[in-house]
This record gives sequence, structure tokens and C-alpha cells, in this order.
Amino acid sequence: MPQVAVVQYPGSNCDLDALEVLQKIVRVKTDLVWHKQLTHDNYDGYILPGGFSYGDYLRAGAIAAHSPSLKIVQTAAEAGKPVLGVCNGFQILVEANLLPGAVLRNASLRFVCKWINLRVDNNKTPFTRKMKMGQLLRVPIAHNEGRYYLEPEQIQTLEKNGQVVLRYADN
Repeated sequence: MPQVAVVQYPGSNCDLDALEVLQKIVRVKTDLVWHKQLTHDNYDGYILPGGFSYGDYLRAGAIAAHSPSLKIVQTAAEAGKPVLGVCNGFQILVEANLLPGAVLRNASLRFVCKWINLRVDNNKTPFTRKMKMGQLLRVPIAHNEGRYYLEPEQIQTLEKNGQVVLRYADN
């Protein structure tokens, strides 16, 4: 049975939600791991949950991106293991250069807290294999830096490689 680590940082939240979903719905062995305790690649996959790691004092995810635990996650990703960053976890992955591009402040320059729709664009991942292509997922967002920016050629490369898994459906 696969074993997944939900990696906690100071200021993480929704980590217990991720743990519960993985254990009770996905039914995989899951450990909640404090970032300083993640010293070896002992897991089959990694989840970086949402929140405001280290208070997001510099930029969202900027301090957590320099945690030694991210080297473990990077090694796992390079070995082909699944890694999922949710909200602040995604921002951490971008800041750590595990994902291309940059996360910018919202276009409104205001904190955004609302429900949005995501569309499934790839259902061939461990995280989306039970979903239908084009399925809409209604999820909450709450962030000040939620605008993911890529150069057009970077977007084309990700799309060509099937790496765009979810996409905002409303804009």
C-alpha cells in the first residue's frame, strides 16, 4: 500500500483535512510530518498543504521553499513520485523552482476569499484518476498571491506534456 506524507510548516492549515481525505477516502497510509522531521525520502508521495507558511512574511511560500525538507520533496519529484501542492503548498513549489513561473499578487491587489470552479484537464494522475475529464470542482480559495504567471511558451510546454491538471473554469 502506498504511503504519503503531508508535510507541515509553521502556519500550515488544512493539513488535517488532507490527512483525513487521504486516509478515509483515498485509503492510503498517510503520515503528518513536521518539515524538520522529513530527513529521508521514505514516502511514495508528498502533499504540501495550504496555509500561510512562516506567515508568508516575504512572499507566499518563500521561506518554506528554503527548508531542507524541500530537497527531499525535489528528489522524490525527480524520481517520478507524485507531489501535490495545495494553495500555499503550490506557492512553495513555485518558490522552490519545482514548478516554473511565478505566483503574483491578485490583479485586484486585495486578499480574495471565495468559492471558485476548477475544471479537470488531466485525469491520469494519482490525484485525479477517479475524476472525469472536464469535471468541475467547486473549491474555496483564500489568498493574496494567487495569480500564477507563466510565459506563453512555458504554458505550451506544460500543456503538451499533459502537466496542466486543473484549470480555473470561470476565467
